[in-house]
Amino acid sequence: MPAARPRIDLKATHVSALQLALRTRDGAELAEQLRQAWGDVGAAFDGEALCLDLSELPPGPPLEVPALLALLRQWRLCPVAVIGAAHLPEPDRDALRAAGLAWSDEAPTAAAEPPAAAVAPAPPAPAAASVSTLVIDRPLRSGQQVYARDADLVVLGLVSHGAEVIADGHIHVYGALRGRAIAGAKGRTDARIWAHSLEAELLAVAGTFRTSEKPLPAEVLAKPAQVRLVATADGERLVFEPLKF
Repeated sequence: MPAARPRIDLKATHVSALQLALRTRDGAELAEQLRQAWGDVGAAFDGEALCLDLSELPPGPPLEVPALLALLRQWRLCPVAVIGAAHLPEPDRDALRAAGLAWSDEAPTAAAEPPAAAVAPAPPAPAAASVSTLVIDRPLRSGQQVYARDADLVVLGLVSHGAEVIADGHIHVYGALRGRAIAGAKGRTDARIWAHSLEAELLAVAGTFRTSEKPLPAEVLAKPAQVRLVATADGERLVFEPLKF
């Protein structure tokens, strides 16, 4: 009797991925921006999936896709998809497809305006928006990842080296933060990270990163501290402040 053939299951799933907005076609300029953000080439990341947002990419010479992907992989990022590429010229789109990147335009479409008579007055804004909170009451070991989607994240313990915590809102770690912490993952610039002992491998708020390639200031290293994003004349940067009780 012939052996039964193995069944093939194809299912929809959700894969968490970092997103990087590309705003230059100049490879040297991009490399310098990455070095300023993440330090010297090294294990800034650990093979995280990456989605390239090309919606703000200006016109210019053809996009050198293989060189771009090789540059990103130097920081151990794994480019897997692109969004916002519908406006690019056909050679650029062909190069992206040839590189095997998944394709999603995700271009917002404007809804038709209803007749004037059908327009209702906007409801008053609520006094305070309700924010969900995900609470993790155990330590996180290396290789574990927690994502608080549309919520704040509270970890009541250690976040080990190699573990990762991600939140669309704030992140609170009531223990040593030694892994990676990404707050404001969907672009919320007022998000903050608080830790009882700040020793992180990577810190990010709304897409602005800092890795262990650039040591933390002595006044916050292995001490209670907060991380937040501030606007400067040169752009946005992370600031690190000790917490005093």
